[in-house]
Amino acid sequence: MDLGLKDRTYVLTGATRGLGNATAQELIADGAKAVVTGRTEESARSAATALGPNALGVAADNADPATPDRVIAAARDHFGGFDGILISVGGPPAGTAADVSDDQWQRAIDTIFLGAIRMARTAAAELSEGGVIGFVLSASVHEPIPGLTISNALRPGLAGFAKSLSTELGPRGIRVIGLLPHRIDTDRVRELDALSNDPRRTREQHTAQIPLRRYGTPTEFGKTAAFLLSPAASYLTGVMLPVDGGAHHGF
Repeated sequence: MDLGLKDRTYVLTGATRGLGNATAQELIADGAKAVVTGRTEESARSAATALGPNALGVAADNADPATPDRVIAAARDHFGGFDGILISVGGPPAGTAADVSDDQWQRAIDTIFLGAIRMARTAAAELSEGGVIGFVLSASVHEPIPGLTISNALRPGLAGFAKSLSTELGPRGIRVIGLLPHRIDTDRVRELDALSNDPRRTREQHTAQIPLRRYGTPTEFGKTAAFLLSPAASYLTGVMLPVDGGAHHGF
């Protein structure tokens, strides 16, 4: 199946590793070009080098108001276009409502919530018909995850924003989609499992609750995201797609 990605250019934030990086790999493998951002010059440059000549690494912090204009300009200057964006940030710190400090809340709001909104708003002004804005959210959009209070609070809010944005941008031919990963076998998920007293047992318990009886792979997520970002998914917008092996049982 031809996804129509050849020579299209995407910006992927927080994509030096994990789900964003897996998506960049799949986009590039199908002919697209990608600007990947990371928190440091070294991490961004290293990720782009590994991805090959159709990738550009840019050090960027989503909490910085100047970031959206800067990374989109980098896409236009280096590759000559800008066709879409996948907005992802590192997971917020774990903790219960009683554990999370005001400073942690503020940082998460600035980076995960306001940073993502600002990025999407800027992208919307720069995209033309056929453009796409994607959000990497979480299964916490549908079901709170114990011990991840910040994620439980902010991800559903971003899903609501994405739904509103899809309605506003639809008449311009710009799509907005969300991906809701659950137990994907990334460094982040392994770190969360390791917070328990028995990480192996924790993984077994999570696995038992997934109909496919296994964690997903970053590649599986990346292929799904690449499809949703591609012209092949041109009639899909406002979609919040669980990528979870069937763990979400609701409609």
